[in-house]
Amino acid sequence: MKSIWQQAPSLIDLNGFRSAGLGDLLEIQITARGKNWLCAEMPVTEKHKQPFGIVHGGATATLAETIASIAGWLCIDSTKKATVGLELNINHLKPVTKGVLTAKATGVHIGKSTQVWQIDIYNSLFQQVSTARLTTMTIDRK
Repeated sequence: MKSIWQQAPSLIDLNGFRSAGLGDLLEIQITARGKNWLCAEMPVTEKHKQPFGIVHGGATATLAETIASIAGWLCIDSTKKATVGLELNINHLKPVTKGVLTAKATGVHIGKSTQVWQIDIYNSLFQQVSTARLTTMTIDRK
């Protein structure tokens, strides 16, 4: 399989790029990359939980959108284009109370104007806890 990436920064550089904003607040770290996928981890701490002691769905959604958005950015010429989210759909399959969440974003469709990413999220026991799909639009940079 041919790589879908148009850019190939190191994982250290990707984590530096990700370091501003919500991804930093939730301690999301990019951990691995393949020819058509990107992985990230997020620890489960009290700040990630809702009042009932389980990971907040918004935190899991942020993990999904963060990793897929960065993956989408790697698929474009970022000097001329940018990717923006159009739709995020996420299903929470199993509650999580501790450990680390691992998200794997895989390219389903990488077109000139849209991208679709499948994001599967697993707990520390490698049980799937969420599945998501992010659609992005590629736009011209101003």
